Amino acid sequence: MTSQGARPARKAVIPVAGMGTRFLPATKAVPKELLPVVDRPALQYIVEEAARAGLPEVLMVTGRNKAAIEDFFDSTPELETALEKKGDAARLDAVRASTDVAQVHFVRQGEAKGLGHAVLQAAAFVGDEPFAVLLGDDLIDARDHLLEQMLEVQAEHGGCVVALLDVGRENIDKYGAVAIEEDTQEGVVTITGLVEKPPVDEAPSSLAIIGRYVLAPEIFEVLRGTAPGRGGEIQLTDALATLVERGEPVHGVVFGGRRYDTGDKLDYLKAVVRLAAEREDLGPALRSWLREFVTELPAEGASSS
Repeated sequence: MTSQGARPARKAVIPVAGMGTRFLPATKAVPKELLPVVDRPALQYIVEEAARAGLPEVLMVTGRNKAAIEDFFDSTPELETALEKKGDAARLDAVRASTDVAQVHFVRQGEAKGLGHAVLQAAAFVGDEPFAVLLGDDLIDARDHLLEQMLEVQAEHGGCVVALLDVGRENIDKYGAVAIEEDTQEGVVTITGLVEKPPVDEAPSSLAIIGRYVLAPEIFEVLRGTAPGRGGEIQLTDALATLVERGEPVHGVVFGGRRYDTGDKLDYLKAVVRLAAEREDLGPALRSWLREFVTELPAEGASSS
């Protein structure tokens, strides 16, 4: 895989077939990707990120009970007409933004066989050009251009690029981990090995793969031949490890910016508070209330009654 004569990435793939069991019972009827982060679904932030990075076509790999996601990114003429009649331009613009942000397509995964299997469903959509994969549990702050940097690295080096975060060795068993060689480019590393959720004492480093990938189309051929791995699922990490073993370029971009994990209940609440506190319309009042609220909190271990 080389970058010479390669087409630039224009498409993004977002797997959204998960059941969202950590947020039950809320996700019994509402897809977890549509849970609001302040006043926008988490998934809208992800699509906006792809569009900002120059990826105007987005494929969502869905599953059963995800029809609400298609509805959200569809136009709503009745609602728009009602808002127009009320003269509510701000809400009208917000409603239209979710429809206009990108050209969104959908495909069903069918069976939930892992992230690698979900990515494989995008083969016909992607064709023979590089593409991005964005996981919906990771929100990257709009001020931190992680995806843009990853696209630049892929355009320069070819092959595949993954986002990395130092999570500390004590937490690495929850992630895919990488072995690396330092690169001459600051914040960019050459990956020499990958392993999915290794035991802490066997992890090659404390650098974890987080939910952003820029992949070469050759990944599809590898995924088709990848046997189920950890958890009985087809792991994207295993396919990337195969590429490394073949001598194909796989690089990592070490991220040091602002990331919000909306896949965990506590981190989801933190994300809502952080993002709301920085908003011009909500921030001043919320920050003032938070200061008062914190002073009223009981000391750690004390009764709250």
